Amino acid sequence: MNRPKSMLVANIAWARETHERTPGFFDALARGQNPRVLWIGCADSRVPAETITHCAPGELFVHRNIANLFHPEDDNAASVLEYAVRVLQVDHVIVCGHTGCGGVRASLLPPPSDLP
Repeated sequence: MNRPKSMLVANIAWARETHERTPGFFDALARGQNPRVLWIGCADSRVPAETITHCAPGELFVHRNIANLFHPEDDNAASVLEYAVRVLQVDHVIVCGHTGCGGVRASLLPPPSDLP
């Protein structure tokens, strides 16, 4: 089975198991979100926010990018922060880095000489 198909099959199984274990789970999520934390983390596939914090869907509002950077002139990052603070009224903003971050390592290298 190819990877995207196996992921869809796994999602169906997860949804079924979650519904059986917690019948109102999806109805509650559909009514809206109320996360108390904005998580700004690295896009590295080894550090998924919900997994490493044992949080369930709806508990974190997550923004991920290379090296968990935040630049105010980045409209995407700024809009996430503004929405989290003004609309969701989160209590905490966590910027989480990790050991061995390739994005941080790359940012410390000299720029390639073949850039236009």
